[in-house]
Amino acid sequence: MQSEKLRLRKIQRLAYEIMDEMHKEKDRMEMHKLIPIIDNLSRAIGDLTDSVGKYSLDYVEEKVKNAHELLFNKEKVDVYS
Repeated sequence: MQSEKLRLRKIQRLAYEIMDEMHKEKDRMEMHKLIPIIDNLSRAIGDLTDSVGKYSLDYVEEKVKNAHELLFNKEKVDVYS
């Protein structure tokens, strides 16, 4: 299993790729495509901001990865590579 620091860095990279893609000068995406992307990212942020300080890195990875896959129309993204 990889270190938490490395896993967080990979999650951050996926999140930055999502942010960059969403801000590109191009036709705006249809709302039906954006809603599940935003939902997955919101769930990841919600888990990270738990007031007790407990969060599941697996859950956060899954939600950010799902948002990335939805945006880039990819089948699966291996966040461990």
